[in-house]
Amino acid sequence: LRLLSREPERAARARTVAARLHARLTAAGLTAARPDASVVSVRAPSPEQAVRWAADCRAAGLVVGCFRPPSVPDGISRVRLTARADLTDQQVEEAADVIVGTAPAA
Repeated sequence: LRLLSREPERAARARTVAARLHARLTAAGLTAARPDASVVSVRAPSPEQAVRWAADCRAAGLVVGCFRPPSVPDGISRVRLTARADLTDQQVEEAADVIVGTAPAA
């Protein structure tokens, strides 16, 4: 909290990164929830594909969260990304490329 008090632009930058990721992913045809803050949630076709997608992202050097039943309701398995204020624009583009490039077929 002290850091955010001293550097309030960090929160704004994290939201900007999240919005940028969302725009890139949805432009590529993926279904992603519009972020309210710094988490971007991207729908996976099935729990098994969500697990594989997260593993493929990790193999490509990008760590994402993987949520599937029972931690989420049936039918809404997702990978989730956390946008950070310290990511450069190039890193955001590279992360989006990995997510799109490893996305399972719907």
